[in-house]
Amino acid sequence: MTTDPQFLHLHRRRRMLAALGGMALAPLATAVRAQPAIAPGTPIRVLIGVPAGGTQDVLTRAIAQEVRESLGPLIVDNRSGAAGRIAVDVVKTAAPDGHTLLLGTASMMTMFPSAYRNLTYDPVKDFQPIINAARFELALVVHKDVPANTVAEFIAWAKKQPGGVSFASYGAGTPSHFLGEMLNRSAGLSMVHVPYRGSTPARQDVMGGIVPAYFDTVGGALQLLPTGRVKVIATSGEKRSPLMPNLPTFVESGLKDVVATAWFAYYAPLKTPKPVVDQLRAEFTRAVNSREVRQQLLQNGMYPVGDGPEALLKTMREDTARWAAIMKAVNFQAND
Repeated sequence: MTTDPQFLHLHRRRRMLAALGGMALAPLATAVRAQPAIAPGTPIRVLIGVPAGGTQDVLTRAIAQEVRESLGPLIVDNRSGAAGRIAVDVVKTAAPDGHTLLLGTASMMTMFPSAYRNLTYDPVKDFQPIINAARFELALVVHKDVPANTVAEFIAWAKKQPGGVSFASYGAGTPSHFLGEMLNRSAGLSMVHVPYRGSTPARQDVMGGIVPAYFDTVGGALQLLPTGRVKVIATSGEKRSPLMPNLPTFVESGLKDVVATAWFAYYAPLKTPKPVVDQLRAEFTRAVNSREVRQQLLQNGMYPVGDGPEALLKTMREDTARWAAIMKAVNFQAND
């Protein structure tokens, strides 16, 4: 080792500067580690692909009340149009910082890949799943003058109509649409599909008798019953709905293949950092499991779920395969 005084002086000086630099950076590193992934107070936008006022709004606003202290305000951003695909595309290209999220539906994330030839997103490759928050079933709603109170009576009536029977859905390529197609296949019917832009106009027309039948959500059907202008014939789950326990399912009515459930799940842009996703998942899960949110969901025809990313991806893959087979069987292709 050299004993040159100048060399020794420079060596000691470098070591001192390195030590000082480490001391200066240590508090900064500690502060970064201690800082939460999402700073409270910064608004988080949740994009929803339908107009304001529906069950998706109810879900997000209920969760927003539960997480406002831990995550800050959640702002509902309704971006309707193109069957919800506008909202999906906005979130796909948003900054991956946890402040822009998507409330994805079963339609958007499992049905549209088979329904649209030119879909601009890949539900698995373009998004980071956070939580499957809620699921719901559907119901066959008919105008009060339809002379049927059971599935068998409805089928018999529909087969006798010389001009055929039409059925409404809240959108082409949605569970509402394909529940009608499943009933067609299983019961030997040839009902004509009439797609609407959302549930509100479809409900108005079935109450007014413009269309005799509509496949609504169970929550929507519950809202229509007090008007006295419609009847609810059956629900679409594998078991009876706790919200309508007196109504049989299509399965109970002898149509074992007529089963349809759907769900609402939250997603972030694909490259959102894991700590951010983990924080969002933890807070949303806590909210969904809270008594207040569970009550609001049940009152609006939804069941709390709370599945994390892995379980949600499994549901997506299974549902995508199932709906793809149904679309192929009925030769359905949406208009791009």
